[in-house]
Amino acid sequence: MGENELTTWLQEWFERFMGRFDRLDTNLENMSGRYHFLGGERFLDNQEVCQLLHVSKRTLQRYRSSGELPYQTIYHKTYYRESDVEAFINANFAKGENEADDETCEDDSAEE
Repeated sequence: MGENELTTWLQEWFERFMGRFDRLDTNLENMSGRYHFLGGERFLDNQEVCQLLHVSKRTLQRYRSSGELPYQTIYHKTYYRESDVEAFINANFAKGENEADDETCEDDSAEE
C-alpha cells in the first residue's frame, strides 16, 4: 500500500468514524428528553417559545387566544410545533422590523 493510498484510506475511515459519532450524538439528544418529539416533529413548550420569541408568558397566551400561534395540549401541558413557530416568526417578526428600520432611515435622510 503506497503512502497516498494509506492517507486516503485513513481519511475515509476517519470520516466514517466521525459520522458514527454524529449519529450517536443525534440519538442521544432525542433520548435525553431535552426535546419533545411526536410523529417525528419537534415540539416546544411554553418556556422554549417565550425564550425564542423574546416575549412574556402573557404575550404568548395572547398569541394562542387570538389563534395566531397554533398549539396542542398534551396531558395539561401546552406544546407548539417547531414548524408552526417558525412560520409565525416569518410572518410576524422578520418583515415588520426591517421595514420599520428602512422607513426611519429614509425619513432621516429626507430631512437633511
